[in-house]
Amino acid sequence: MATDFVRQFERDLPLAGPAFWQKLRREGLEHFSRQGFPTRRLEEWKYFSVQDIAETDFHLGRDKALAGFTLEEMHRLAFCILPGIRLVFLNGHFHPTLSDLSKLPPGVKVKSLAQALQEDSAILEEHLAQQVSAQQHPFVALNTAFLQDGVFLQLERGTVLEKPVQLLFVSHGNGTAAISHPRVLVLAGPESQASLIETYVGEACYFTNAVTEIVAAVGAVIEHTKLQGESDAGFHLASTGVRQARDSRYTSHSISLGARLCRNDLSTLLDAPGAAATLNGLYVVSGKQVVDNHTNIDHAQPHCDSAELYKGILDGAAQGVFNGRILVRPDAQQTASSQTNKNLILSEDALINTKPLLEIYANDVKCSHGATIGRLDENQVFYLRSRGIDARLARSLLTYAFASDVLALLKQEALRERLQSLMFARLMGKSYES
Repeated sequence: MATDFVRQFERDLPLAGPAFWQKLRREGLEHFSRQGFPTRRLEEWKYFSVQDIAETDFHLGRDKALAGFTLEEMHRLAFCILPGIRLVFLNGHFHPTLSDLSKLPPGVKVKSLAQALQEDSAILEEHLAQQVSAQQHPFVALNTAFLQDGVFLQLERGTVLEKPVQLLFVSHGNGTAAISHPRVLVLAGPESQASLIETYVGEACYFTNAVTEIVAAVGAVIEHTKLQGESDAGFHLASTGVRQARDSRYTSHSISLGARLCRNDLSTLLDAPGAAATLNGLYVVSGKQVVDNHTNIDHAQPHCDSAELYKGILDGAAQGVFNGRILVRPDAQQTASSQTNKNLILSEDALINTKPLLEIYANDVKCSHGATIGRLDENQVFYLRSRGIDARLARSLLTYAFASDVLALLKQEALRERLQSLMFARLMGKSYES
């Protein structure tokens, strides 16, 4: 099966570009050819089968398949369009007409990766493929082999973006199963601040295989929101690698609401004293959806803090996975870290596998972790019903309250309110067991 992708690479996307670019892609292809598709025999993939992906005849997505895509369609599919910098990609290809780069403030460089390859080749050569490993992750290797387009964002020292940078990736099978491999590279200079919103949406059957790399320099502050609202027939696999310098702050909000199969791999390296990371996540799945969240927080240096809160709501025959690892290395004294995973099960057939993990090799630390799996509290349901609220509404309100803790952490007010409205409407449409 992996050989089919190799043949597709050789047929549809021959090597081109600077020598380092060709080398990266060739190595990615070699790594994927050697690893192939992961199986459940591997511990990291024990609860997530990629068989449906491996057996689907995907073809490289073309932007022409979305030739009639309009601004109105974009607003219909996207969660929320905020004023500010916006880059839109159709089946993995940059679409300048729907994008908005008209008001770039000083100290900010934002462009498609294809354009950056022509204008910033030396910077890409230094930083690209440094925060994620194609040797250890087959889908990162596949993304690297098919490097074609994506986003390059660079912030100079002291640059503060008042408005968020929005990246909207729209996919459509258009009768054939399309595959795209978007790549995002963010270089946040010293003392810079920015908010980045990645949104993935689409229609029909397709496969989005995304990779994001973020480098936060000394004192940089990055808020990174990833919204996954792919179609019910879509496949979504994403890997995010972050490296943090001294006193940097990285906050991640991962919201997964769609896709037939979804996996999010997020790893951050706290590589200097004073770095801090906050990872928040919410996944809401139903029917036969599968969502898998793998997180890794690597405390490599002393005096670093991290906090993680992931919540899941599962209905129907949906399946969820949470695998959260916190590593405290021997030199990482004075570490403070907490990890919490809470899951709400709404049906008899829903299933969650949760594995919070602490690996501590230092002795002067404050670390905690925990996970819960449960159903709605019937005493709370009874209380609401005693106040005249019917059973269905009572359960919807309690489920919404469970999710709202994570949504309330979003700093972009318009986006937060939009997601809260969508979540409430979605939960109100559910049919709960009495």
